[in-house]
Amino acid sequence: MKIMSNGILLTVINELSLETDQTGCFDESGKALDCQDTGQDGAVKKVRRMEAPDRFRIMNDIVQDKWTGLVWHTNADLPGFPLTWKEAFEFIQEINASRLSGVNEWRLPARKELFSLVSHQFVNPSLPKGHPFINVFHGYYWTRTQSARLLNQAWYVHLGGGKVYRGMKHGSYMVWPVSGRFAGHSFMENRFIANGDSVYDRITRRYWYADDKLNDGAITWKEAIRSVEKLNETRKAGHGPWRLPNIRELESLVDDGNHSPAFADGFIINNVKDGYWSSTTSLYEPRYAWVLYPLDGAIGVGFKSNVDFHVLAVRG
Repeated sequence: MKIMSNGILLTVINELSLETDQTGCFDESGKALDCQDTGQDGAVKKVRRMEAPDRFRIMNDIVQDKWTGLVWHTNADLPGFPLTWKEAFEFIQEINASRLSGVNEWRLPARKELFSLVSHQFVNPSLPKGHPFINVFHGYYWTRTQSARLLNQAWYVHLGGGKVYRGMKHGSYMVWPVSGRFAGHSFMENRFIANGDSVYDRITRRYWYADDKLNDGAITWKEAIRSVEKLNETRKAGHGPWRLPNIRELESLVDDGNHSPAFADGFIINNVKDGYWSSTTSLYEPRYAWVLYPLDGAIGVGFKSNVDFHVLAVRG
């Protein structure tokens, strides 16, 4: 894809940022299923995500992600060992002073920037098929994004499975520098518009069902999918059927500068719950599905058979 600075490319990038690369479907025991009529992430594909070699442009020992515009070093373990959050920033200063690979604008990636690399189809590492990177550690990598609720903690991303969580800044985790301008996320005033019993997101062009009827109590993952099917049986969707969102669609609601909840400004729903099921299975362990925890915006997993989490429905 040619990188252009116009509205057409931005539209494509927004669509890509809402897709996962998951292609399979799995039941609550982790057994693979035929995806037809399952309501799962693997059954709902509108835009083909870019895969290597189309997605990545290799330039000696740096790699441009044509999807986001970001530039990553080919070596995902430049320090050679884990660092504290403070040490990570000091390391970035050192490699900028030495113009590593001819670049002096390296930085620690923001949470959303590092998450943009995560695959939901592959594990160990959880990076896209055919990626060009080397020395990828199958564990946690620091981001520069600190927790809005707990200022002594910062966000990291697990590149073994894809989990996004926070840890104490004095902890030691891996460091992977990035450069370039991130084109995959946008902000605007009055982003969300109330539309009857739903909320319209002007950035992602998604409608979110905001009625409490989907959230009477915690349910299993299978029940979550079924509850959205029931919604379609009783209501006219207008712009396509309601469905359980994939994990990237749920993550698009997060503003990491907010907490309690961490939803972006203007996304207002009654009785925010502890966690929301996604339609995306964890390929690290297919008996689990990905879950958004809105208190801080963490991305973790839930055991599909447990009555633990709630439902937001999406369409568009």
